[in-house]
This record gives sequence, C-alpha cells and structure tokens, in this order.
Amino acid sequence: MAQQLSSPVPPAKAGEVLRTRYADRLPASLGELTGPTSGLVTLPPHIAWSGLRTYDLDRPRQRMSLYRTVLAEGLRDDLRDLLDQHLLLTQWPVLRTLISRHVRQVWEDAFPRLTTRTSSPAA
Repeated sequence: MAQQLSSPVPPAKAGEVLRTRYADRLPASLGELTGPTSGLVTLPPHIAWSGLRTYDLDRPRQRMSLYRTVLAEGLRDDLRDLLDQHLLLTQWPVLRTLISRHVRQVWEDAFPRLTTRTSSPAA
C-alpha cells in the first residue's frame, strides 16, 4: 500500500505570501520616508534590474513610475531612502491605481492616512 504524504500545514495562498512580503518591508511610520523630492534618482540594480533606472523627480510621470517601482521592488531601507512622505501622500490617489492590489492593501492597512487622500493636487 502506497503511503500518502501530507503536510501538517496547508500551503499559504499566493496573496498571503505577497502581503507578508510587502508588510515586512514597511517603515514604522510615513515620517521615515525622507527620500529626495527633486532631481535625478538612479535606482540600484536590485530594484530596477532592466530598463529605465534613472528618474527625474521633477517630471510627474517619471516620479510616479519611480514610486511604483520602489513600492513593488524596494526593501525597507530603499523605501525610507527613496520615497518622500509628502510626495507619497500627494501621489497616492493615482499611484494606488497603478500598483498591485497586495501592495495597496498593505500600505493602506498600515497607514490609514493614505485612504483619506481622495484627490491629487495638480502636478
């Protein structure tokens, strides 16, 4: 008779794994986000391993793209060093529609202040 292998713990769902991964990277507060607010920023290879790596924060589309990339791929120190609290709050109403559902949920659960941002000021 063949032995049936079973796991004592059911495997985690992909969404749970992703949410845990993003939650583990969060800063303790939005105040820790003290990155640059203007000029050129070059992302390290572990965040942007192909394509565009240097972004001009003075160009709204490039700034949005940088934030999207850092939120998805950055580690905790990257988030603190590359993102700025004011820029994140200002961009959040649009940015939240461009990032994955898992990233959005983790950030909004951790920082309810983001969910109160209903409209973005003109860039």
